[in-house]
Amino acid sequence: MPSSSRRFLLLLALLGLPAALGLVPSAPARAADEMMLPVPTVTIYPGDTIKESMLRLQAYPTTYRARAAVIDAPLAIVGRVARRTLLPGEPVPVNAVDDPRLVSRGTPTQMIFEENGLVITAVGAPLQNGGLGETIRVRNTDTNRIVLGTVMADGRIKIGGF
Repeated sequence: MPSSSRRFLLLLALLGLPAALGLVPSAPARAADEMMLPVPTVTIYPGDTIKESMLRLQAYPTTYRARAAVIDAPLAIVGRVARRTLLPGEPVPVNAVDDPRLVSRGTPTQMIFEENGLVITAVGAPLQNGGLGETIRVRNTDTNRIVLGTVMADGRIKIGGF
C-alpha cells in the first residue's frame, strides 16, 4: 500500500469519518444492536402463575434467533400460567404460557342465563377449558344438551346474550 494511501486512511480515522459514514460502528450504535428480552430468574413449573418478581430483562444481540418465537415484553407474561417448565436465563417462547383457566374441562360449573329480569341457573359440565371472556361449549347436566357460553370473571358461564 502506498504511503499516501496510508496517510489518507490515518487522517480519515483521526477525523472520525469512518464512524460518521457508518463504516465502523460507534459506541451508541453497539447499544442499539441489543434487544432486551424478559427471562425467568427462577425455574417456573407448568401450572405456576408468573409474577413480575420471577422475571428480569436480559440483553441479546439483534441477530439473536431463538428456536421459536419468544415474548419480548414482560407485561405479556406477568399473570399468565406456564404451560411447560421455563428455565432461568432462557427467553420465554410464545407457546409456553397460557391465560389462567377460570373453568376446567369436566368440572361442574354454574351456568347462568339472564334476560329482561329473568335469571335461570343450572349446572353444566364444560367440554373445554376456558379463560375470561372465552366462548366455550358446555353440556347441561340435566338435559345433556350442549350450549355455548362465555366465561365470566367469577368462574360462572353466561349462556345467551352474545
